Amino acid sequence: MLDVLGLEPDDERVYRALLGRPNSTAIVLSGQLDLPHAHVDKALSRLVEWGLVTRSADERFTAAPPAMALGALISQRRDGLRMAEHALVTFAEEHRAAMTGSSISDLIEVVTGVDAIRHRFLQVQQAARTQVRSFITAPFVALPPDENTAEPMAIGRGVQFRAVLDRAVLAEPGILDDAIDSLRRGVQLRVADQLPMKLVLADADLGLVPLAVTPDGEPGAVLLHRSGLLDALDALFETVWRTADPLALSATVGESEPTVEVGPHGPTELDRRILALLLAGLTDLAAATQLGLSPRTLHRRLRHLMDLAGVRTRMQLGACAVRNGWAEPLRA
Repeated sequence: MLDVLGLEPDDERVYRALLGRPNSTAIVLSGQLDLPHAHVDKALSRLVEWGLVTRSADERFTAAPPAMALGALISQRRDGLRMAEHALVTFAEEHRAAMTGSSISDLIEVVTGVDAIRHRFLQVQQAARTQVRSFITAPFVALPPDENTAEPMAIGRGVQFRAVLDRAVLAEPGILDDAIDSLRRGVQLRVADQLPMKLVLADADLGLVPLAVTPDGEPGAVLLHRSGLLDALDALFETVWRTADPLALSATVGESEPTVEVGPHGPTELDRRILALLLAGLTDLAAATQLGLSPRTLHRRLRHLMDLAGVRTRMQLGACAVRNGWAEPLRA
């Protein structure tokens, strides 16, 4: 648990033991923890050096109060991270200045192989300071959405995420649960009928564009630094974003098939989920599969909704759903 602060596993074990047994000797701790005496000695030396443990004149050790000792250590780590972030901004500006007037080979990096593309994909997001924008298409070669660990970390430091999904992606297994998780974190999602490529942009500084596989079967990508080509991709994203449809999803997609019928005052949560998926462009079969429903159940729900809305066609039902907010996202 405390390895994020730089402590070794033995350090944490010894510190925990001292919390319940103050004024202990190294020999007592060695026997209690079943650790070699040399390991305990090293752990105690590190803990004393870091201020987590005090040592008496007769070589007895006591854990310092966690709120005080660990709190100070955490504050030091925060200060160090802030200094590193300031250094990152400085280095990034120096890099931009150095890249001005660079040759084409300095502005474009070819990346080959799944592992290398995955590494660069995470790095691009980690480098973002204000926003990450992306086009998401299937298939997922390097990194499925549910394995994108860089997204929640970047959001945590204030980076804004916007993504456009190719409509066909909505039929991928598990994609709706991943989309809901992203929406909960504040990611803005839209859907386009067809996207021209995969794309990830970090601010206006970096862009990663996955390409077709190489002749030997390895996937490839290009990493772009600030340039006219990157500016063009920036403009392409904003153009597609303006014309794409906002994605509205329930926070409870993916549950087992519900049995609740239409309520007396409007559609149920299940009805809202059905409408949201159909308005997002999924076929009846794809929507039923994502929700764990049979096609017959989905059609029955739609017929009930049409009766509830007093309409005769699906187009009329869609207009009614939008007008009355029936397909708006449900809050978790």
